Amino acid sequence: MSQTDQRDQAAPARPRLPFLAVAVTAVLLLFGVPWWLLVLGGQDWPGAVVAVGTVVFAAGAVALPLLMVAGHAKGSDAASLAGDVLLGVIWVLFTWSIVGGVVSLVLSLAGVGNPTRAVALGVVVVAAVLLAYGHFEAMRVPRVRTTEIRLPRLGAGLDGLRVVLLADTHYGPIDRAKWSERTVAAVNALEPDVVAHAGDIADGRVAQRRPQSRHLGDVRAALARVYVTGNHEYFSQAQEWLDHMSELGWEALHNRHVVVERGGSRLVVAGIDDRTAPSSGLPGHRPDIEHALDGADPDLPVLLLAHQPKQITTAVEAGVDLQVSGHTHGGQIWPFHLLVRVDQPWLQGLTALNDRTHLYTTRGAGFWGPPFRVFAPSEISLLVLRSA
Repeated sequence: MSQTDQRDQAAPARPRLPFLAVAVTAVLLLFGVPWWLLVLGGQDWPGAVVAVGTVVFAAGAVALPLLMVAGHAKGSDAASLAGDVLLGVIWVLFTWSIVGGVVSLVLSLAGVGNPTRAVALGVVVVAAVLLAYGHFEAMRVPRVRTTEIRLPRLGAGLDGLRVVLLADTHYGPIDRAKWSERTVAAVNALEPDVVAHAGDIADGRVAQRRPQSRHLGDVRAALARVYVTGNHEYFSQAQEWLDHMSELGWEALHNRHVVVERGGSRLVVAGIDDRTAPSSGLPGHRPDIEHALDGADPDLPVLLLAHQPKQITTAVEAGVDLQVSGHTHGGQIWPFHLLVRVDQPWLQGLTALNDRTHLYTTRGAGFWGPPFRVFAPSEISLLVLRSA
């Protein structure tokens, strides 16, 4: 084999090296920081405790990537659940170990003799409490969060229009069929005019998640039920989910729009594909706001569904009145919101981009991965639209 052939064969592996380096570094930090604070750093534990603690953290560091690959890459629900729980636990321990390390340093500088063991025990207690609280928050029916939004172009006949926004239900390895049924009941109790699902219905194929997602067919709305794809649909056959939602009686807004009318006033409700759609390779899947609004009356106000808040750039250019999005989960587990903000400038709630265009980002109804929500509660978003 020539040197050129050898280089050509090796070339495809090169892009993986930076990712592997980042992944290994992340795992070492996630497990190494709490290992140092809780097991090794000035604790003066007996040798057997240090040995057992070291084995536990080392085993976790090896198991996490293996479980994530077996679960999320190869489709094992059992591995996904184990890996997700482990990821959530170690993230909380990592975060509060950093806080504990700072506290320990401050106490040492203040003259407190060897506070490390007490701080370590405090970190374990805080982490345990937050994980229990976070799991409760993740599994509960979302609270209703009501926001009034004034849209200057909205006609008087649509004043008070009730739009219920769902996103990020993320049906997955935990069977949440009962949760789905109760969440749908909470939505229906709001007597919405429009119900919008802004994507990330599930992790997995329709056949896997049908028992959980079928309750979406029971959602009631006076004027329309509309849905757009999120990035997770493009991990698991987005067209299947578009077809499934259509079968459940929803309007799948695959770069298209519908018009709702009440009291002589009309509103264009449009939707675009998620920004990751082109990388899926599915023909015809890409965010296309021009196609979505093709044929719409330019004098009518526009409500746009787009999964990711950062898609607001094209919405502003198109003169959209209100974009509703999800994707961020509000950070889901504090302080992960700091990393989310690197990718998404808008984390949650209502933002006015200019005198015409508004963005509402929901924290989402479910969770992805770790079954925990810490200081980022889920929500069913009730948006009450007001005219000028």
